[in-house]
Amino acid sequence: MNFIAPQSTDVLLSEAEKENLYLKLIEQINKDFNLANEAIDFPMSTKPDELKVQLHEKIYRLIQYKFAEYLNLLYIIDVSEEQIKKLDGSDIVELSEQVSFLILKREWMKVWFRNKL
Repeated sequence: MNFIAPQSTDVLLSEAEKENLYLKLIEQINKDFNLANEAIDFPMSTKPDELKVQLHEKIYRLIQYKFAEYLNLLYIIDVSEEQIKKLDGSDIVELSEQVSFLILKREWMKVWFRNKL
């Protein structure tokens, strides 16, 4: 059973729901953000579209106002530095959306492997 990384946030979230791992994904996000001392507490009732928007807003605020904490968060979650460096940072809204996707992708990978192996 091979892990295939989803190509968009919407595909990732629908896949998580389809595999009944969406709640585990929320738990993993909450856990890693709290480990990075960036309190975020998505309720288990958070809908996928709400999660997408709220995560994007959180990352945007971190990049804008708390850059050191943002870098620490990426380190804690273990988002690839190589992937981050490939992103275009000229538009902070676009950048934060792309980073949110990379975070979701990494968190999904953790949840998927833990539940498949």
